[in-house]
Amino acid sequence: MTVVGPFGLSVQDQALQADVHLGMAAVEQALCEATKSDVPFITVTAQHLLDAGGKRFRPLLVLLAAQFGDPNAPGVVPSAVVVELTHLATLYHDDVMDEALVRRSTVSANARWDNSVAILTGDFLFSRASKILAGLGPEAVRLQADAFERLVTGQIQETAGPRPGEDPVQHYLDVLSGKTGSLIAVSCHFGALLAGADQRVAEVLTQYGERIGLAFQLADDILDVASDSEESGKTPGTDLREGVPTLPVLLLRAAEPDPDVPGDLRLRELLDQGFDPSLPDADERHAEALRLLRAHPALVRAREHTLRYAEAARAQLAPLPDCPAKSALEGLCDAVALRTM
Repeated sequence: MTVVGPFGLSVQDQALQADVHLGMAAVEQALCEATKSDVPFITVTAQHLLDAGGKRFRPLLVLLAAQFGDPNAPGVVPSAVVVELTHLATLYHDDVMDEALVRRSTVSANARWDNSVAILTGDFLFSRASKILAGLGPEAVRLQADAFERLVTGQIQETAGPRPGEDPVQHYLDVLSGKTGSLIAVSCHFGALLAGADQRVAEVLTQYGERIGLAFQLADDILDVASDSEESGKTPGTDLREGVPTLPVLLLRAAEPDPDVPGDLRLRELLDQGFDPSLPDADERHAEALRLLRAHPALVRAREHTLRYAEAARAQLAPLPDCPAKSALEGLCDAVALRTM
């Protein structure tokens, strides 16, 4: 059994393995070229997160979806570059909004330089993605515009918070659908579209992308709580410290306080106080909250949500013909879910 792609995705078919390896290498080379500028400083800032690595999950989905048409069609690799450049651009902007210090186990761009440089670098990457996209045809431009609208809408929804009376958990899932699901879904759609796959196949793959995108992000929520920095690429409990309401905390708050659950009341007290660095013993209280959340049933329930979305993604693939690419996409469902174990 060979391994290719993120999360140790196993691919047994040699032809598919070769196609994906070649495609990912071409994507990586094109990303390097797309982030170069005549201004040396821009090249340095634009390649800062690119050089830090990353899962390249979205380009991988483009390449796998393209297997249902002509995987060597000329627009496939450029479309994979478009989605990854868009994703990279959002990371620069996210780190400014979150005041993050670390991204992909390296110092964030806003921390290395400043917020203005990080924001403008993100804008530069968006412009390069748009330039490549323009050569892929009006339908690709429309799909990317729709996905980007959803992405920004999700970010605004997150910033605004749930409306009065709105279920915070459902609001959060809607946010993730926009912020993460949109770009992962369009990755699958691009692969099928640019490879000339049947429209029905493209629709199935797009829906698969929506569901695995949610599972992917929910797994990241769990890793922020449960993993160490080497595995997640950022300081454990970053979202917890910054008061970002991810699924484990939302599920905790959705349940009634239960003194019979070890640490439940103390955990709620710590979350209510927050972890402002100016407060006494902020680091110690954050460490205690992280320890209690790791042992709380809310984390188990968050894992169950993640598994359900991964299984929903797998079920979405049922209408597709059995082939190595379908098996690989099914394997991604397992790989995403296993990240949370």
